[in-house]
Amino acid sequence: MAAAEPKAPAARRLARSCWAAFWDYETPKVIVVKNRRLGVVYRLVQLLILLYFVWYVFIVQKSYQDRETGPESSVITKVKGITSSEHKVWDVEEYVKPPEGGSVFSIITRIEVTPSQAVGTCPESVRVTNASCGSDEDCAAGHLDMLGNGVRTGRCVPYYHGAFKTCEVSGWCPVEDGASVSQFLGKMAPHFTILIKNSIHYPKFQFSKGNIEKRENGYLKRCTFDEVSHLYCPIFKLGFIVEQAGENFTELAHWGGVIGVIITWDCDLDLPASKCNPKYSFRRLDPKHIPASSGYNFRFAKYYKVNGSTTRTLIKAYGIRIDVIVHGQGSFLCDWILLTFMNKNKVYSHKKFDKVCTPRQSSGSWPVTLALVLGQAPPPPCPCSKEDPGQAGRPQDEGRSQALASPPPQPRPPCDLPDQMADAPERGAGPGPCASQDSTLTDPRGLAQL
Repeated sequence: MAAAEPKAPAARRLARSCWAAFWDYETPKVIVVKNRRLGVVYRLVQLLILLYFVWYVFIVQKSYQDRETGPESSVITKVKGITSSEHKVWDVEEYVKPPEGGSVFSIITRIEVTPSQAVGTCPESVRVTNASCGSDEDCAAGHLDMLGNGVRTGRCVPYYHGAFKTCEVSGWCPVEDGASVSQFLGKMAPHFTILIKNSIHYPKFQFSKGNIEKRENGYLKRCTFDEVSHLYCPIFKLGFIVEQAGENFTELAHWGGVIGVIITWDCDLDLPASKCNPKYSFRRLDPKHIPASSGYNFRFAKYYKVNGSTTRTLIKAYGIRIDVIVHGQGSFLCDWILLTFMNKNKVYSHKKFDKVCTPRQSSGSWPVTLALVLGQAPPPPCPCSKEDPGQAGRPQDEGRSQALASPPPQPRPPCDLPDQMADAPERGAGPGPCASQDSTLTDPRGLAQL
């Protein structure tokens, strides 16, 4: 207990000192060293930093701008054109699915038709797993294959053509593979025209624009898209889209595929609205080099009545699906100037900065200069005049009575030292403040304290 008692006052003193230091205000003091070589290095570093900000940050990255990505967008499409197959003429209402004119639609280029299907019994497709049979024992009655065309009846019957047999099913008959007929619609398909009407809006900047300019009536009826002469005529031929995507039209029309039409709106809103223009690009989106999943097709049916019975025509359609994708970003000048620059108080800056003039000596005086700045060397020589500078320049013919009436001059230090020199720690020994310049520059004690 006796050993712990002396520690209590020390702990209280430490706590009081920490509490008192908590309320201290600190500010760095800047020393301006007037030296040409040091200044050249300093300005070169400043120049490199300035070039980095001006070239990379402002010109390349445009970091002074506020950005908004993902504009609000609407897309309306319309396809026009007619074509023919081996059996009929096809118009837009038949080969465009769905017909609403959205951003995703399909243009049918080949079909496999299974006509006059009705609910009944018929042989299962040979493509279905375990559909082939040799006798009725191979066909379990009531079995439902999820990849088949109906419920098995338990009978093994001859197939539509050939000498083999398959299990009989109850469903829409005949099945697709048994009586389908292929028709090609792609003869005139490259000349189909597609109108893609797109409008975008950047809500953050309240900016809106579309890809159709205000022109005279009938302009869209006689123009097609050209990147140079008709940028704002968004009417594309299907053959042009496929060609720009780098695909063979005949192969694509036979097996189908997905083509993306990408519209990019990258707008610098510091410039006039006429500088914000759409950019179009085209590429295939589905994996054509994977045989198991290449191509594009879908099925639909048309229903009708025959002698009171419901029948249908099943159509397996191959076609070119168009996906219109819109993206971009808008950028606008932000308030970085207000956030970056402030007016500084001139009086505060004047009090904060001091100037130190280095002696005009050889390169060997650099350590001494640093010692002077740090207050670790004797002060530089200065004139120690016994005459008060305040009295200099007075007329000699002033009356003695006026001189006697003035208060006696106050004692002053031998020379005026800069503020940073006055704050230097006192030295127990060394030359006086008015020592010669040679003794100051070669003072070993000042260099040793570095």
